[in-house]
Amino acid sequence: MFRRLYWVSEQVFTDGTSKVNGVYTSIPDLVRYGLQYADGGDLRLTLTKLDSSSDPLGTWMSPGFGEMETAIQEYVKTEEISSEHVKMLINGLSASSHAA
Repeated sequence: MFRRLYWVSEQVFTDGTSKVNGVYTSIPDLVRYGLQYADGGDLRLTLTKLDSSSDPLGTWMSPGFGEMETAIQEYVKTEEISSEHVKMLINGLSASSHAA
């Protein structure tokens, strides 16, 4: 399946700088690899369309990740993200030390 949505995982430091940890085409890969990073900074997750110069579809920061679960329900409705993957992501964030 060709993926149109991408997840960007970044560490954001108190001085305003950031470091991209990776870009992921699936929530399982995001959970497996993108939520893991060296200590320091907050985790920022960005959902974006492939090859788009438009603003991201959403950006969420640790520790609480705002209204991510509610916001990505739009993509469950269009079947771009499965409800099982949303649960996997929310559980992965809750299990990580970066979630509230």
